[in-house]
Amino acid sequence: MKTAIVIGTGLIGTSAALALQARGVRVYLEDHDPTQARTAEALGAGTADSPEAPVDLAIVAVPPAHVAATLAAVIGRGLARAYIDVASVKGGPRRELEALDCDLTAYLGTHPMAGKERSGPLAATADLFEGRPWVLTPAPDGDTEVLNLALELVALCRAVPVVMDPDAHDRAVALVSHTPQLVSSLVAARLRDADETAVRLCGQGIRDVTRIAASDPGLWTEILAANPGPVADVLAEVAADLEETVRSLRALQSADEERSGGGRRGIQDVLRRGNAGRERVPGKHGAAPAAYEIVAVHIGDQPGELARIFADAGRAGVNIEDVRIEHATGQQAGFIQLMVEPKAAPALADELRARGWSIRR
Repeated sequence: MKTAIVIGTGLIGTSAALALQARGVRVYLEDHDPTQARTAEALGAGTADSPEAPVDLAIVAVPPAHVAATLAAVIGRGLARAYIDVASVKGGPRRELEALDCDLTAYLGTHPMAGKERSGPLAATADLFEGRPWVLTPAPDGDTEVLNLALELVALCRAVPVVMDPDAHDRAVALVSHTPQLVSSLVAARLRDADETAVRLCGQGIRDVTRIAASDPGLWTEILAANPGPVADVLAEVAADLEETVRSLRALQSADEERSGGGRRGIQDVLRRGNAGRERVPGKHGAAPAAYEIVAVHIGDQPGELARIFADAGRAGVNIEDVRIEHATGQQAGFIQLMVEPKAAPALADELRARGWSIRR
């Protein structure tokens, strides 16, 4: 691949353009909003000039509702040798393209499983896709050259290719992406009218659950409108669990010992099923999740503290497997949770104490 055009210079399109530019591909940028394309150009994602000849690959990075019309237009212009889209749903856009009687020989639907709660070109980074799954949904009669170009794109973005059926993909993202977005927003919505005294008690748990609730409502309305059936199916199952959980909690209020015991068993059941599901989430490098030990260290909110603690951990010969920062409310301090192999935790804690760090037990 020597040349590419990115149509739609939001977070995903601009990030792909930055990655391709960094690896020597000549990238052209196009957007219905010329200002956004010029912003991406200023970031070094390519040029907003039009290509003088067909490029190797056209990457359509527009909201799902506009994918089919945009692809039909660029295919009609003969803009590239191959065409892909990066929308978060796959079955609907392909059926829309078929209904438009487009020649889909040179088209392949894809979806990089990466993103942020922020949108637009200013949120883009060249490393957004590194190590992340990138779904490819080739048709049985698809062109091998198109698949090869899509695989080259995935490799240049340092992502991991995953081949799926379009409708199976849509059911999967309904479970692992679209429903979590809605559930996060539903929990965060409870905070809108909550008493200030309650909001001041927010800790790391509520921050974790509501992080993605900061996402762009307009963008997510487009995404959910393109995959409503599978998302509704998952939410119906969640709703059934919620109803059962509410009944169990009400039962715990009962003076009747048998009813209260049933409520306790119901709560334990949903929590244990949650444990089992959480254990299936892939861990580091896609492997089975490991049971890490947490060494929690008090840390000040000042320049150089993170560098110092990582350097001290390195001197202890301990590899930090994961890290999380828990901010203290109303204080210029917090705790950094260093996740390490269980056998390494005692040595790390001893080394950090010896170097003056306060360890939380």
